[in-house]
Amino acid sequence: FILMNHWLMKTEPDTFSWDDLVKAGKTTWDGVRNFQARSNLKAMKKGDLAFIYHTGDDKAVVGIARIEKEAYPDPGDQEWVVVDIKPEK
Repeated sequence: FILMNHWLMKTEPDTFSWDDLVKAGKTTWDGVRNFQARSNLKAMKKGDLAFIYHTGDDKAVVGIARIEKEAYPDPGDQEWVVVDIKPEK
C-alpha cells in the first residue's frame, strides 16, 4: 500500500493553462512567491498528484498533474523552489 499526497496548484489560464501543460508534456512549476506555498512545494514527493485549478473566469479544477521532480532551487531566485510536473489526466 503506497500513500501519496494530493495537492492543489492554481494558475491563471491566461498565463499558463492546462492546455499549455498538455502541449508542453512537462513543465517546471515556478514563480511561486508565497511562504506557505513554498513549504507545500518542498513537501511534494515524486509521484504525488496535483489538481490543476484555473483561476479567473473558469474557477475549476481542469486536470490532474503528477510531480516528476521534487523541489529544487529556483534558478531565478535561490531563496525559492520549483518542482517539475507533467499532465496525468
